[in-house]
Amino acid sequence: MTTTITDIMQTSAVIPVLVIEDAALARPLAEALVRGGLRVLEVTLRTGAALEAIAEMKKVEGAIVGAGTVVSTQQFAQVMDAGAEFIVSPGLTETLAKPIIDSRVPFLPGIANAGDIMRGLDLGLTHFKFFPAEASGGLKALKALAAPFYQCSFCPTGGITEANAPEWLAFKPVLCVGGSWVTGGTMAEVELKARAANALRG
Repeated sequence: MTTTITDIMQTSAVIPVLVIEDAALARPLAEALVRGGLRVLEVTLRTGAALEAIAEMKKVEGAIVGAGTVVSTQQFAQVMDAGAEFIVSPGLTETLAKPIIDSRVPFLPGIANAGDIMRGLDLGLTHFKFFPAEASGGLKALKALAAPFYQCSFCPTGGITEANAPEWLAFKPVLCVGGSWVTGGTMAEVELKARAANALRG
């Protein structure tokens, strides 16, 4: 069973970032992504259907379903009740991080600068979501940050596309990228996009 954030980040080259408006689509979408080789699925809490979508996706064999856009301890409790297997947040606060760390649930907090990373290191964290990746300076900025924080690993999210993902993935501290480009179209198209995304690491 996948138990660490390292395992989760190394499962697939791309973690689909999912904004689900209709929970009825959650399971077919998860099945298409998993068939395409993308087993790690991040369901963002940006819609009213998100909690139900997490529960539905959990029914898909092979899927590792987590919650994204978690910004409060109340949301953390809600997604755990829904069965989330990992937590992703857009930023990093001690108030949110401490209960998640104490629960031992794999946690990928968002960082955008050196201060964020230092706060994470103080909390015992070494794996981070670089967000918003392109708006925060892109790969050049992450390379500058990764140099002094050599012990850290990253999942860039925000502005990552099929075109620029290979460049990000070629940078060793980047274990995976987060992207939403794999989710559009029919389920057959989603599966094809997932296969192409899964092959990006080479």
